[in-house]
Parts: sequence; C-alpha cells; structure tokens
Amino acid sequence: MRALIWLIGIFALAAGVAMLASVNDGYVLVVVPPWRVQLSLNLLIVGLIIAFVSAYAVLRVIRRTMALPGRVVQYRERRRKEKAGRALRDALRALFEGRFAQAVKFAGAAFSDGDNRSMAALVAARAAHAMRDDTRYRIWLGKSAEQEDESRVARLMTEAELAVEGRRFEEAAEHLENLRLAGHRHIAALRLSLRVASALARWDEVLRTARQLHKHKAMSEDQVRSVLRRAHLERMRELAGDAEGLAAYWREIPADELNDRRLVERAVPYLAETGQGALARRTLERLLDAEWDSGLARLYGYCCEGDAVDCLARGEKWLRMYPKDAGLLFALGRLCLNAQLWGKAQSYLEASLNLAPSIETHLALAGLLERLERGDEAQGHYRAAAQRSAA
Repeated sequence: MRALIWLIGIFALAAGVAMLASVNDGYVLVVVPPWRVQLSLNLLIVGLIIAFVSAYAVLRVIRRTMALPGRVVQYRERRRKEKAGRALRDALRALFEGRFAQAVKFAGAAFSDGDNRSMAALVAARAAHAMRDDTRYRIWLGKSAEQEDESRVARLMTEAELAVEGRRFEEAAEHLENLRLAGHRHIAALRLSLRVASALARWDEVLRTARQLHKHKAMSEDQVRSVLRRAHLERMRELAGDAEGLAAYWREIPADELNDRRLVERAVPYLAETGQGALARRTLERLLDAEWDSGLARLYGYCCEGDAVDCLARGEKWLRMYPKDAGLLFALGRLCLNAQLWGKAQSYLEASLNLAPSIETHLALAGLLERLERGDEAQGHYRAAAQRSAA
C-alpha cells in the first residue's frame, strides 16, 4: 500500500512539472564571444539539476575513497574485538566446565587481543589456581594488577577467595582489609571476611561480621545463631582464667543472643568455674519460665552463689510442677549444699541419681558424704563416677 501511494505521488509530481514546463516560454542567452547560445529555461533548469546531482555523486565517491583506509582499520579493530570477546566467552565456559587448561588458553587469547584484559587475566588466574599451577597463577595476577584502575576490586576479591581456598588466611585477610579501606563491604566480601576471621580465631570480628550479614538478610536465623554461639563460647574460653573479664564479656552479650539455650547451657560452666555463675541466674530463670529444659535446670545449681535460699525457694516451686526431673533435683541438691542443708541435699541428690545416674551426681554425693564423715559410702560413689567416666 505504501509503495502504491509513493508511485501515485511520483506520477502526480511528474505531471505537475510537465504542466509548469509547458507554460514556461522563457529562455536563457549565453554569450561567450565569439559564440552565442540560446537555451530554453526548462532545459537549463534540468541541466543544473543534473550537474548538481553528478557533482554530489562524484564528491561522495571521492570522500568514500579517501575514508577507505580508516574504514578498513575500523573493520579490523571490530573483528579483533569480536574475536577477543568470543575468546573470553570460551574461556569462561571452559572454566565453568572444568577444562582449566583450555580456559587458560582462551583467556590468553582474549588478553592479547581484547579490551577486557583484566577480566581475561583473572579468568586465567582462576584456571591456573584450579590446576595448582602457582607460577602461572601469580603471573596472571600480576598482569591483572597492571590494569589497576579497571579491575582492582575484582582482583582483590579473586585473590582473597583463592587465598581462602588455599588456606592462606593471613593473605586473604590483607586483601579483604584493602577492600574494606576502599569502602567495599558487600555481602560476598563479608562472607569471606567471616570465614577468614573464624579461621584466624578473631572472634570479635566474627561477631561483628555475622551480625552485619544477618542484618543484610544474608544469613538465616539458624545460621547466625550457630556462628554467634561458637564465637561467644570461644571468646569465653579464652577468658576462662579472667573472672572480671569473663563477667564483663557476659554483660556485653545482647539479650536476644542470650535466648540461645545451647549457648547459655555451654557458657554457664565457664562462669561457674570463675565464681561468676550468679550472672547467668536471671537468664536461666527467664528461659526456664518460658520453656522447661532439664539440662538448663541442672545448671541452676551453679548460679546461686550467695543467694542459695532464694534460689532454693524458686527451685522447689518448679519441683511442684516437675517432680521427676533429674536435672532439677540435682540443682536443688547443690543449692542445699550451699545452704548447708545436708539432709535435704542428700535426699535431692539421691533422688536425682535414681532417676538419671551421672558422674556429677555421684561426685556431689561423695563430697557430701565425706563432709558427714561417711568415707566408705563416699568411696563407693567415687568408684561409680570413675566407672562411668571410663565407660
């Protein structure tokens, strides 16, 4: 339809021009002594148009001819870039397929011919590292470093990741610190930082990084709870001989992290060993009131130094709800020992021992019986504890 409209338009234009030419009686006289030429005005107009078109065509030909060397250079450059781009894509595919030697080969071609020289060098470095070829790995990293402005962040991330894979954690930490100083703290870098800090036993850094990852929703609740638990326990283990330091550290733990029952269960013995068990008393009471746990109840006996009577009243209140809980009975026995209620202590410990025999219960009873000068019975419990320990 469009072609038909154009055709009709052209014919209409031609008809219009022919009608104008038929009524135009003008002429042009050209005098070039000794010649005189008389032309019709219509012929002159047609001649001028033809001359203009011819001159324009000649100039276009000349211009294209002169631009031909440049166009050839552009064509070759375009072909070079296309070839390098294909080589880089082939290198990436070979790297992901596990054909590392081919990846190095293709990446080398892309590095020689392409503009993405840094990316090609990093691909070659990864492939060489996967082949355990440390020499070529270092060479390609050096070539990538030469393109500093283009790929610094990518290079540092690659070096950090490959250093972690090679268990060179100090080297990885250095690269990650350079990234941090440059303001790059994205999720991938934080994850690497968490692995490195954990491997280097930098537990304060582990805590900070894990909290950041959880804030950015890069770790689930279960994952961050496990990481935080380990970091807290390792840090408390390091402070095990420092009662004041351990107490200060416990107070700094956020309340929401103390909702982790496994953390509290494993942390209380560290506190108790340094005489700081009372710090965990309120936490244990809150957790036990929210949901009963025999393991936590067992630890309650270590958390009431200096206030055994009040704790004993709280424990006996729980006992009315859980009369057959061996952990709670053991805790009540220890509380009675602290309050010097020897008879009640013995009855609670023996009740706990009947429900669930344990080394701790045997030892607590043995210590009590020695105080009561019942050495033979105490020796029996010591032997029972030793047998359980050896089993």
